[in-house]
Amino acid sequence: MLISTKGRYALRVLIDLAEHNDGKYIPMKDVANRQELSLKYLERILPVLTKNKLIIGVHGKGGGYRLNRAPDEYKVGEILRLTEGNLAPVSCLECDAEPCERVAECRTLEMWKGFFKITNEYFDNITIADLMRTESSHDYVI
Repeated sequence: MLISTKGRYALRVLIDLAEHNDGKYIPMKDVANRQELSLKYLERILPVLTKNKLIIGVHGKGGGYRLNRAPDEYKVGEILRLTEGNLAPVSCLECDAEPCERVAECRTLEMWKGFFKITNEYFDNITIADLMRTESSHDYVI
């Protein structure tokens, strides 16, 4: 399983919005500058976050983005599943996957199921608030 830039950048955006939350909308260009990210690429990620009500966006003067809930209510697993599609380590465990013709004799399926379960539980037990607590002296988040 490889987490793409889409998932990693979504986490960075949410952490940045949480750390700079003063109740006002934050222009995405400010986030892009602080995080050294392409604004054009962020503009492809933001619709996923707004559509799924993770952030609220307002256009026009004074507009920008802000979190829709408290940082401790955002689970990393939820964010990664939205941006990555799912966290399945093998195709047969993906949502809506066709049943594998070898499932009856598959010697590795239980191993992959266990790994999948551990991965989801791990990411579901980390919040944006947890990620904000890292020791860092600057705005850049990996």
